[in-house]
Amino acid sequence: MSHIDYYFSTISPFSYLASNRLETISAKYGATITYKPVDVISLFARTGGVPPVERHPSRQAYRLQDLRRQAKKIKITLNIKPKHFPTNAAPSSYAVIAAQRDGVGDLGALVRTLLASCWAEDKDIAEDSVIKNCLISAGFDPTLADSGLLAGAEIYAKNLEDAVNNDVFGAPFYVVDGSEKFWGQDRLTDLDAFLAGEL
Repeated sequence: MSHIDYYFSTISPFSYLASNRLETISAKYGATITYKPVDVISLFARTGGVPPVERHPSRQAYRLQDLRRQAKKIKITLNIKPKHFPTNAAPSSYAVIAAQRDGVGDLGALVRTLLASCWAEDKDIAEDSVIKNCLISAGFDPTLADSGLLAGAEIYAKNLEDAVNNDVFGAPFYVVDGSEKFWGQDRLTDLDAFLAGEL
């Protein structure tokens, strides 16, 4: 049985576009998932990337076109210029970390709900009330948003170090069994094929 380390950012539109496909694929092959939220801007800085706002205008324009096309392709609502982007991803990431440790609700649903809050519902996922509502909707105790903040900060920082040490440079990024790597939601079909033994 394979294990997938899932590196993502709670403010990444491409993580949002992954939708529930990772969870569907992992269930198909009995693979386990560790959700590893990362500070993607710091990850870019550590691995040679550039934050979207600092990219050349041609790259920024292409990114918006590609987001629109990818959303249409998978029939998902996406506001390519959400009201609260960028925002502080740390509080929502800490909530994901606390929820994973708690293990009571649906972690994949929590991640998707947080991402949808930003990219489809124009909510600020740095706000406590938004995070708590996402926890509730995914079957978690909303007080998880208030607990384990120090541990959450430590694991969030560790996730970044793990990402850099494992040659992860963007989000979403999937590492299977510590070695086979897939970057981007558009590589989930390749991840599926790999787990099926076809790649």
